[in-house]
Amino acid sequence: MTKFQKAFKSLILPIAIVILWHFTSKAGLLNTYIVPPPREILQTAGELIQKGTLAKHIMASLQRVFIGFLYAFLLAFPTAVLIGIVRPLEDYLDLALEFIRHIPPIACIPMLILWLGIGEASKIAVIILAAFFPIFLNTLNGVINCDPKLLEVGDVFGFNVREKFFKIILPSAMPYVTVGMRLGLGYSWRALIGAELIAASSGIGYMIMDAEQLSRPDIIIVGIITIGTLGYIIDILFFSLTAKLYNWNKEESKSWQELEL
Repeated sequence: MTKFQKAFKSLILPIAIVILWHFTSKAGLLNTYIVPPPREILQTAGELIQKGTLAKHIMASLQRVFIGFLYAFLLAFPTAVLIGIVRPLEDYLDLALEFIRHIPPIACIPMLILWLGIGEASKIAVIILAAFFPIFLNTLNGVINCDPKLLEVGDVFGFNVREKFFKIILPSAMPYVTVGMRLGLGYSWRALIGAELIAASSGIGYMIMDAEQLSRPDIIIVGIITIGTLGYIIDILFFSLTAKLYNWNKEESKSWQELEL
């Protein structure tokens, strides 16, 4: 199956939904005040794009997501590597990490607002909490599951801890790390929109909440479609980037397996 055929098949359901939506609205089966017809949604989207309103909110949300995701990675990755290599640390940190992991980030918003204020810091903190554990757990799993035989090969070559990490453990763990980063990025979006719905003056979540207060379901639907579209595009771009990185690490791991043989 070619990429074009796959893309065409994936578009069949969304197109069918839009067509059904159009005809049910035209037939009066839907309340157009609550669920505006597709034509009105397109018109509203065009107006928001023309005025620059949509771009402003998109840029605000993207900035928060990438800053929060970056901080989450910088915290989660070294923590997971440290625990994975120095295993006794897990006994001291396991209870605290498991306790925090089961608290939904959205539940922390009121306390974060009290601590950090209603500005950017509280929203970025929510994203960090949401993205931390997918990255941390997958990275830890990758480090722990490194093939012991490859580590033995490193011992034969006289590798120190640093060389073992960069030449054996890291290439072996990268598929796990990239999966964790991909999941963390998706969790970042969900947490951000929730934070913006509660406390924000810009961003897609804020745009949706403001539209709800103004009884503008057309803007709400535009916001929802924007979230889904941006999330899909970012996921594709991230997947393409990590696929190239994963291929590089497959070659790296393969070379070590050949040395082992």
